[in-house]
Amino acid sequence: MREGRRPRGIRRVWLATRNSLRGLRHCYRSEAAFRQEVWLSAVLVPAAFWLGKSSVERVLLIGSMLIVLIVELLNTGIEVVVDRIGTEHNHLSGFAKDLGSSAVFFSLLLLIVTWALVLLGQPASAILRL
Repeated sequence: MREGRRPRGIRRVWLATRNSLRGLRHCYRSEAAFRQEVWLSAVLVPAAFWLGKSSVERVLLIGSMLIVLIVELLNTGIEVVVDRIGTEHNHLSGFAKDLGSSAVFFSLLLLIVTWALVLLGQPASAILRL
């Protein structure tokens, strides 16, 4: 590829996908919280197909789990950039990290509330599939 020329078409899509997968792999290897959330999703996503009565319920259950993963990735990105700038304590750096952590907290709260409302809206026999 010549200098200054950007890839187009399917090559661009391929390179973007490869970069995304590399980022996921690196985050999984380096972040314990992300690993825990990936394993939680490995349990909850199949459970959503079993427990959701309708397509809308399944989307809500799975979507709330995906939001947690997305927000965790963004939080990790914030932390990496802040750490890249410097390791000395800085009020704004700490504030940025705290905001990212708060976003993860709220995404987990959304997950819990969504699952609780969907599951509590069903009779126990439907949840247990008796």
